[in-house]
Amino acid sequence: MAGASGSVPIVTIAGCVVVAIRDDLDDQDILTLQDELVEEVSRRSANGVVIDISSLEIVDTFAGRMLGAMAQMAGMMNARTIVVGMRPAVAMTLVDLGMTLEGVETALNADRAIEAIRAGQA
Repeated sequence: MAGASGSVPIVTIAGCVVVAIRDDLDDQDILTLQDELVEEVSRRSANGVVIDISSLEIVDTFAGRMLGAMAQMAGMMNARTIVVGMRPAVAMTLVDLGMTLEGVETALNADRAIEAIRAGQA
């Protein structure tokens, strides 16, 4: 298990790297988390990434871009990314900001995300 400077745990479960993004992370913490997440995907040869944003009340443009960037980086490493726990207010904010998070899938919770990733394995 690895952890970002903001004490964000990154764990691997059933071949999926799982991380929960907290509301109190600043921009530098998010950048550090992004680097550590990609390192963990590589180190574990993960086939999926689950990003839990259920504790986020709002998402600014920087955090939204970083979610998209994490998904793109994981995708380049052949890992499918699924975001879980998106609140309605966060979804509305992302749409209002014009952010589609292309390439980012969503699921209701981490269990469903892991099941979807495992079902998609060859």
